[in-house]
Amino acid sequence: MTSKELADMMKSSPAKCHKALVREYGRYVYAIVYNKLRGCGTNEDIEECVSDVFADLFMKCQFDISSENDIKYLIATIARRKAIDSFRRLSVKANHMTDADEESMGELVSDFSVDEHADRSELRRVLLDKIDQLGEPDSTIIIQKFYYNRNSNEIAESVSMTSNAVRVRCKRAMDKLRAMLVEVGITI
Repeated sequence: MTSKELADMMKSSPAKCHKALVREYGRYVYAIVYNKLRGCGTNEDIEECVSDVFADLFMKCQFDISSENDIKYLIATIARRKAIDSFRRLSVKANHMTDADEESMGELVSDFSVDEHADRSELRRVLLDKIDQLGEPDSTIIIQKFYYNRNSNEIAESVSMTSNAVRVRCKRAMDKLRAMLVEVGITI
């Protein structure tokens, strides 16, 4: 969803715009907030922080009508900042951890990041959607080449083409795919 689409929706119906934002980015914001607050907050604290993110977005942000950019990064920034503020507030409130507790908590820290995983999942979803938009046989060629690691001869047999034709179609399909991804703000 671009800022221009949101601005148009905000003019026609602010309530509809708010619902669309929460529907589109609710899980993404929840993943970011959960990742920051999972060790110190309750489910209610996490849900309150998610609500604060959207309230802050609705009250303070004006959508730049001239921009065609996806506002996902703005929302992610607001979510991270609100979650950090909540973490600090909750940590001060629950200042009952001893040094021994903090040392043992260091052992539980994982390098798995929920928000980074959500970003990668979203990128995969967009990429597969754009590959599907290429149509046949281009989408089949791209999937077989890059997801199944097949060579041109193997792909040629499955799509009833020559291996040279497969290579040419693959190059053209990749050029189209790059252009489609640039339109939505993703560069390879």
